[in-house]
Amino acid sequence: MTLVLLVGQDDAGTGLLGGFLSLMCLFWAIGLAAEVFWLWMLIDALANEPTTNEKILWFLVIFFLNILGAIIYFGIRRSGRSRTVV
Repeated sequence: MTLVLLVGQDDAGTGLLGGFLSLMCLFWAIGLAAEVFWLWMLIDALANEPTTNEKILWFLVIFFLNILGAIIYFGIRRSGRSRTVV
C-alpha cells in the first residue's frame, strides 16, 4: 500500500502520471491475486475430487472459464465439502 501512496504523490505536477501508475499497480495486484486463486482452485479440484470423472469435469470448467470457473468451483464444491466435514 505504501508503494501506491508513494507513486500517487503529486510533487512536480505529475498528478495524472502518478494516478495512472498507482491505478496500474492496483490492477496488477488484483490480477496477480486472481491468478493465484485460479491456480489454487485448479489444484484443489485435481487433488480433492473423489472420482476421475469429477476431476476432469471440474478441471475443464475451471480451466476454460478461468476466474469465473474458479469462483463457481469455490462456491459449489469447496464450501459444500467444508460443511459436510463439521
